[in-house]
Amino acid sequence: MEWPKTVEDAVALQERLRTQVITTSVPDLRIDTVAGLDVGYRSNDTVAGVCVVFDAKTLVILDEVIVEDTTDFPYIAGLFAFREMPVLLRALDRVAVVPDLLVADGQGLAHPRRFGLACHLGVHTGIPSIGVAKNAMGEFEQPGHARGSMSDLVMDGEVVGRALRTQDGVKPVFVSVGHKIDLDQACAEVLRLAPRYRLPETTRRADTLTRQAASPAGS
Repeated sequence: MEWPKTVEDAVALQERLRTQVITTSVPDLRIDTVAGLDVGYRSNDTVAGVCVVFDAKTLVILDEVIVEDTTDFPYIAGLFAFREMPVLLRALDRVAVVPDLLVADGQGLAHPRRFGLACHLGVHTGIPSIGVAKNAMGEFEQPGHARGSMSDLVMDGEVVGRALRTQDGVKPVFVSVGHKIDLDQACAEVLRLAPRYRLPETTRRADTLTRQAASPAGS
């Protein structure tokens, strides 16, 4: 597809596509495979897109792909998807296993226009998607100490996600709906993907691969 070249066109596309986001789980949603997606930067305009597919129950890695590309879209908050989507879609297209769920290292509805990277990925591909971010976009109260505790993430008076404690006493992650999954199920999936550490395994492995790809010795 032809990607927007200007900020104005990118914002207009987000405004148009946001109306297509589905914030409920599709009927009989079954998640057997799940993909983690992330982007690393070797330079300001050289990016590496990673897609890692896991068995959702065993967390065994089924396939992983790294794709390198260039981008000339400016680095602007709220529009990162236009730098990262093209290379992520290429990586997703090359994995041997089509995932049932996409987990983006970033935001979904927790976005000024309620259309972060996870929403864009989900609407573009038609695959259910969620955003799991390390930092909050919005306001929240600290959830309880125990694993599974959560609190609302709020922007402009609207609940856009949740702060979710994935392990006892660790900092929460910030979960928001991307597409075709509701917030309760999104949080349940993140907990399932994070049996031992703060970050879900999808994000941990994708982070590792993007750091390797972004290093001078990376491939």
